[in-house]
Amino acid sequence: MSQTNRAKWDLTRFWNTLNYFEIVPGINIVQRLLNKGDRPSVNLYQNSTMNRILVVGATGGVGKRLVRLLQANGYPVRVLVRDSQKAQELLPPGVEIIEGDITRPETLTPKLIENIAAVICCTGTRVQPVEGDTPNRDKYYQGVKFYLPQVVDSPEQVEYLGMKNLTKLVKQYLRPGEKVIFDFTHPTEAIKAAWGAVDDVVMGGISESSLRLVNQKAIFSGNVSTANNGGFASVRTRNFEPPLDLSGYEGIQLQVNGDGKRYKFIIRCEGKWDGLGYCYSFNTFSNRPSSISIPFNELIPVFRAKTVPDAGAFDASRVYSMQLMQTKFEYNGELNPRFSPGLFGLEIESIKAYGGQPKTPHFILISSAGVTRPGRPGLNLDEEPPAVRLNDQLGGILTWKWRGEEVVRQSGLNYTIIRPCALTEKPGDKGLVFDQGDNIKGQVSRDAIAALCLDILKNPQAGQKTFEVREEDTPFNPQDWGQALASLSLD
Repeated sequence: MSQTNRAKWDLTRFWNTLNYFEIVPGINIVQRLLNKGDRPSVNLYQNSTMNRILVVGATGGVGKRLVRLLQANGYPVRVLVRDSQKAQELLPPGVEIIEGDITRPETLTPKLIENIAAVICCTGTRVQPVEGDTPNRDKYYQGVKFYLPQVVDSPEQVEYLGMKNLTKLVKQYLRPGEKVIFDFTHPTEAIKAAWGAVDDVVMGGISESSLRLVNQKAIFSGNVSTANNGGFASVRTRNFEPPLDLSGYEGIQLQVNGDGKRYKFIIRCEGKWDGLGYCYSFNTFSNRPSSISIPFNELIPVFRAKTVPDAGAFDASRVYSMQLMQTKFEYNGELNPRFSPGLFGLEIESIKAYGGQPKTPHFILISSAGVTRPGRPGLNLDEEPPAVRLNDQLGGILTWKWRGEEVVRQSGLNYTIIRPCALTEKPGDKGLVFDQGDNIKGQVSRDAIAALCLDILKNPQAGQKTFEVREEDTPFNPQDWGQALASLSLD
């Protein structure tokens, strides 16, 4: 190309690209000093919506503790509550609040389950002293041995019919075989910080692009120019820390609204900046939403638009980065058949992994010890907890809880049902005892049950099990829970 046909190259954009992706060690030290801080790492496990948890009954004793604990451990949280104003007062900032009621199926919309990884149900029939209670339910949280209880709700409606409504919605819309990696319908600063432009400015070109979060979607747009032997624009994530493990999934799915052009999706299983990438080209339709499925076994190993036949299969267990590209180049010197220089725009709603087999429970129900004891032959009621003795007076509350459990067990979901003994406001600083058969008695802290729910979310040994739990006078040691849960029998 003659000098007269060359366009002006932008050194500043070139430098910004190097700095943003930390390509040359040390070049961004001055930048960090000037900004008085480090750039946030791209930790998809803690800083995105990929592990969004739905807590149902989030303003109750266990629910509000669980919400705080989930947030403290990096989980984005959505809650279903009957009173959104009360939820705003009780729950920490950053919680997504949806108002609804499991006893009113018309309030349980698909949006409730959208991009949810797991559901934890903490609902229960409201019980209060006959003489009333304080606004903060102080008497209730002392325990029923301090007052004569009465039910406020219908146990049949809450424990049984409500559970039927909730599990029906979850079965219909929860996708346990999917892992949401980027949910652009819920934009966050972490998602925004994860993506940066990698245009042909890195090789002397003048193409320019960006990824913007606008109106609950990401827009990858820009202008591709072939000047200076260029011809591509792209956006790429900084390396994930730690790498994302997508083993067990079949591929990546993009929900997009296109412009009729052909794009590339590039994914890397090594942390090098200028290393091997695995590519997939896909066509879009102008102003028409589409779902793009990218099977891992159809990815093409590529280095600088040239295929690498002996590179080996893509390793889904170590995903370091992802990239979207608009380019005139296809592979090995071939040209993109739909390419034309100029403006382009691709809207992206989400990036997910699909085709996985769920390993951990995606529905956790907090029930109650004693649900099978009312009417049990030979039972000495004088030795039983108040809820068992007063089951009939309380509208059959335990009986309906058991029937709600049966709904969950027969739902086909990968579930865990926790049956706590008498719940207390004490600190959760004691060891836990797990049992099956619904015979044990005792107490357990609401703090401990919240911590147990958090542990079960990550424990593949907890699925398809129902068990009781109480405290014992040993040190609090969650490290012991995995082995204890693994030893329990499947339902």
